[in-house]
This record gives sequence, structure tokens and C-alpha cells, in this order.
Amino acid sequence: MRTVDLIIKKRDGGALSTAEIDFLIAGYTQGTVAHEQMSALAMAIFFRGMDDRETGDLTLAMARSGDQLDLHDIAPLTVDKHSTGGIGDKTSLVLGPLASAAGMPMAKMSGRGLGFSGGTIDKLEAIPGFRTELSSAEFRAGVREIGLVIAAQSGDLAPADKRLYALRDVTGTVESIPLIAASVMSKKLAAGADCIVLDVKTGAGAFMRTQDDARALAERMVAIGQHAGRRVAAAITTMAQPLGANIGNALEVKEAIATLRGHGPADLVELCVALGAELAVLAGKAATPAAGAALMRTTLDSGAAWVQFRRFVANQGGDLRYVDEPERLPSAPVIQELPAPRSGVVAAINGEVLGMAVNELGGGRMRKEDNIDPAVGLVIAAKVGDRVSEGQPLLQIHAASAQAATAVAARLAAAYTIGDQSVAAPPLIYEVIR
Repeated sequence: MRTVDLIIKKRDGGALSTAEIDFLIAGYTQGTVAHEQMSALAMAIFFRGMDDRETGDLTLAMARSGDQLDLHDIAPLTVDKHSTGGIGDKTSLVLGPLASAAGMPMAKMSGRGLGFSGGTIDKLEAIPGFRTELSSAEFRAGVREIGLVIAAQSGDLAPADKRLYALRDVTGTVESIPLIAASVMSKKLAAGADCIVLDVKTGAGAFMRTQDDARALAERMVAIGQHAGRRVAAAITTMAQPLGANIGNALEVKEAIATLRGHGPADLVELCVALGAELAVLAGKAATPAAGAALMRTTLDSGAAWVQFRRFVANQGGDLRYVDEPERLPSAPVIQELPAPRSGVVAAINGEVLGMAVNELGGGRMRKEDNIDPAVGLVIAAKVGDRVSEGQPLLQIHAASAQAATAVAARLAAAYTIGDQSVAAPPLIYEVIR
């Protein structure tokens, strides 16, 4: 086989065989398929798509490209969660401790920021000392001893996906249902979790802009998981506006800490409870989602999830002084308010614009080798449905300099639509596919 022939085949709308997909993924992992060739293939897949069989084959090939963890000798059952990416989405920082404190060990491999969406690993690394690069032995030890581990993909687990994940970020091929589905599920299969809940975002601040696209992605990922013998559910959730108030790595850690301490934003709490409830049903901890939600709320209100978060941070090397006193976390030297240009009701917020502004401030990556400033970001003061007066702050810009804040201010103002009629906030969860 020749790589260029397979690129041409997909470019022209053909379906790649199982053997051809195995050849490409093995070659990319070993370095015989070049980055520029995989970039071309990713673009061909972006435009031509893949059928269910191709997507399943791609997922399994990426999962087989490295080690595959089997955790059953240390935990009879483990759970995992994945979000397709959104603005202000710090759910994993809350759900991980919540689920594991409720008796569901979580073994999670997470990614860095992708496109305009933040990454769980970047957020955790805002805690000084926190280690996200773990060996397979360390990953297993975290599951066995703490019941919770969140780590970056190691070089040994789904290495083909790790390479392709970074490549997609800089080649305009992020928003592809087969590539997203294969990326998500290859990590989940390689990491060995038995029960998986998927948070599929839809709206202006998500990669899946429409509910139809989100449903198509959710159904494909659930099907892949079931084919592989895993218990999977997918919630289709809104990203018509940011989740919670804080956007940016250290800012989101602070909001997650507040949530675990019992005073987080209502939408973040509601989503974490709902996703945890689905995991509880999948794991046999609850008979119904309602019973699972009750278990999650009890675990959160009791402080058990907060205790578990501290154990988790300490186990991965994080300095607990920054957790117990989150004001120690990195803070931007400049905080500039963005005033409402007129009085009225917030009718819409373009989350993508907010996410790109955070990237420009230094909170995300324009290129895969870029460094991140954990201190910068945004704090939302007005959300959809809120009534504002002219001059009232819509948000705060946390920036490294006044010049950097001013450079993004006009675009941030344009991200807000302010009307005269009352507007209801969008529902948080549209549907759950089980």
C-alpha cells in the first residue's frame, strides 16, 4: 500500500478498508506516514466523512496503537467521562471527585486545549506542582490508592490519537464527527473504563453547532462503546452560553473549588449532578437517574467530594496550599470591565468569540507548541436572560497587560446580543442517549 493512494481514495469519496486504516494508523504511529500526509488525510475525512464501520475501525486502530490498560485486577469497575469541548467547561474537575467519592473509581485520560475550547490538563496544571504526565504504573496506582486519576495521554496509551489530536488543532480539522468520535472513544477504550458518560456540547460555543450534529456524534460514540462491550450514555448539553462564570485555566480551577465547597454556580452543579447520575446508573450504584442524582447531591453536600479532590491533587503532586487558599493561584495583573453598550436583556452570547479571545490573551494555543498563561481569562457577569443597564459590566477581562485587554474588548462586546424582550435561558440538557 502507498499512503498517497489512500489519501486520494478518501479525497475522492471512497471508503477505506480495515486493513488500509490499520496501515495508516500504524504508519503514523511509527513515523512512516508523515505529518503532512496525515494532515491531508484528516482534511479528506473532514470533507468526505467516514461511515460507521470506518469510524469503528479507526477507533480500534488508534486504541491498539499503544498499550491498553486492564484495570480489573485493582478495581472491579471504573468509570470515565468526556466532554466534546466548550467554553468554561470545568466539569471534569468537579465530576471526578464527585463520582469517585460516591464509590465509582474514575480513570480518566484528558486532553489539552483544542481550538477555542479549553483543556482539562491545562486547567489542572494551573495548580503548582500538579503532575499530569503519568506512567501506566502511576496511572494504575492512582486508581487503586485514591480512586481517581486524571492524566494526559501517556506516550504508551493511544499514541496515534495523541499525535493526531495535536495535528487537528492546527490544521482546521477539529470539527469532524468521525475524527472526534474516534479520538474520544480510542482514549476511553485504551484507558480501560467500563462505564463512560459523554457530554456532547451543542451551540455557538461548541464544535457541534446544531443539535442534529450533536445527536449524530453522540449516537456514533455510544455505538462504538457498545460494540466494544462498554456501558455508555451521552448527554446532549447546551453551549449556547459559557458554563458557569469563569473562563481560563486558573479561573476555572477556582470555580471548581468553589463548587466542591458548596457554593458553585447553579448550572455547573446541575450538569455535574446529572452526568454523575448517569454514571451511577451505568455502574449499578442507582436504579434510576433520579436516584443517581440524589446520590450525587448527597455526596456533594456532605463534603466528601471536596475531601476526595484534595486527596487527588496531593496524589498527583499538587501543592494543597493553592487548593485550600485558591486566591494563591495565578492571577492576572490587569482586570478590566467590559460595560454594556445599552440597557436591555442579554439575548445571546457567542461562546466561540469568548474562547478565541481567551486564546489571544494567552490562555490557549494558536500553535501546538505555544505556552499558556494560566492567569488570564474572562469572568462572566451577565448571562442569557439577564437584564442589564447601560454601563453595567458584562464581563471582566483578566489580562497580562492593559494593551492585551483593550485588544480583545471590541470583539468581546460584539459577542453579546442585547435586546428589549425577555429571553429564557437555554435548557442545560436537551436529551440523553442511552
